[in-house]
Amino acid sequence: MLIEEVMSTELVTCDVSASVRDAADLMLRNRVGSVVVTNEGSPAGLTSEADVLHAGYVTDDPFSAIPVRKAMRRLPTINSRKTLRAATERMRTQRVKKLVVVEGMTPVGIITAGNVVDNYAGIRQEVRDIAADADHWSNEGTDDE
Repeated sequence: MLIEEVMSTELVTCDVSASVRDAADLMLRNRVGSVVVTNEGSPAGLTSEADVLHAGYVTDDPFSAIPVRKAMRRLPTINSRKTLRAATERMRTQRVKKLVVVEGMTPVGIITAGNVVDNYAGIRQEVRDIAADADHWSNEGTDDE
């Protein structure tokens, strides 16, 4: 199963000049767990609910006083033509729950751990189909008589 089949194509963004409060407001209003931080219209990073909470805790400042750039992390990306297995492996190795989906250098969506869970049945069926095909081809040409 390919990422492009299950990703969300709605990206919520905020400018790097925004505050953590602005980013939190966008997440709450759009019912998402992260925003892509942009700089002059280009993606520069990602900030999540956890990043916002962490920034507020460590600075002990109001969210409105914390620049979002202080709470953003490197933009974790993956190509839309990769498989869900590749996405889950990247999430595991990078210790993230979200990957921005790109085509070339252009963000086209986001894939989350929730997207993977929501498509678990389809993933299991795909694995069964692959196993059945492998079994068929490994038995091809054997003499069953």
